[in-house]
Amino acid sequence: MLEVLAAVMVSFLFTLFFIPKWIGKAKDYGLVGKDMNKYDKPVVAEAGGIIVMAGLLAGVFFYIFLDTFFLKTGSNNSLVFAALLTVLLAGSLGFIDDVLGWKKGLKRWQKPLLTIPIAIPLMVINAGESVMNVPIFGSVDFGIIYPLVIIPVGIVCAANGFNMLAGFNGLEAGMGSIALGAMGLIGLMKGQLWLAAIAFSAVGALLAFLAFNWYPAKIFPGDSLTYGIGALIAAVAILGNMEKIGLILFLPFIIDAIWSLLPEAKGAPKREAFGRPNRDSSLEMPYERMYGFEHFGLWFVKKIKKKAYEQDVTLFFLGLELLLVLLVWVLYL
Repeated sequence: MLEVLAAVMVSFLFTLFFIPKWIGKAKDYGLVGKDMNKYDKPVVAEAGGIIVMAGLLAGVFFYIFLDTFFLKTGSNNSLVFAALLTVLLAGSLGFIDDVLGWKKGLKRWQKPLLTIPIAIPLMVINAGESVMNVPIFGSVDFGIIYPLVIIPVGIVCAANGFNMLAGFNGLEAGMGSIALGAMGLIGLMKGQLWLAAIAFSAVGALLAFLAFNWYPAKIFPGDSLTYGIGALIAAVAILGNMEKIGLILFLPFIIDAIWSLLPEAKGAPKREAFGRPNRDSSLEMPYERMYGFEHFGLWFVKKIKKKAYEQDVTLFFLGLELLLVLLVWVLYL
């Protein structure tokens, strides 16, 4: 446990130290974006996820160092490195999209195709277990289909899905922290300290990032964070044999992805998730219809509070994710 805590602390402090430096550098090089949920549309540093990925690597590498030279086990290092390589590839792809720019980056059809290779590290080591309990059919051994089909589909869907439910200060980092925190705790309860070290190191980095990304955000996560954290959630689910738990925790992103594919959603002008900001910082519905789960969150908050603010919408989704954690606890623990 001390090694895990040390890894989390390294991730947290590394990210906390380097995020302010990245904010300055990103602005110097024009890597910025407008905060669309603010009335005056302030310019904010982009691609903070690259520092989160570096913080995660720093924490997990420190855990491996302690594990190698003090605990002297190292039995799961190949699994750890495969997970890290998957996250690094996903984050790098997202960073490329960040650098190319919002609306000018990778095309929607290109993103799923380019995320397929990020699953290769987990595929080649045959990560996870091919035997799964399937409703109605019971225990099913998927054999070679598991590493060659199920793993890449899971990684690609998670990386792209996590990238879709976004656009509000603190939303992506907050949702990722809750999901990975829950999965890390389950790994800890199952005695998988190495898996808990990965998940909790990511949480440490995300919480440090959240200090700068919470309303009003000084930095945006960018695709470098959403791709990386989405892929990590899938990797932890696969390595920890908790695919069902991962699916439950990923439900908000699944709903948003399905919503975006509905015929009426395709008719939305550019289908942007943002609200329409007022002078008093409150948000209005951007369209007459709802074209995504973010719009539902904004609509729901307005029904409850009459006036909806950006942080209210973020808290709605964080609360929803906590309810899903509770559901996982009731069903599986």
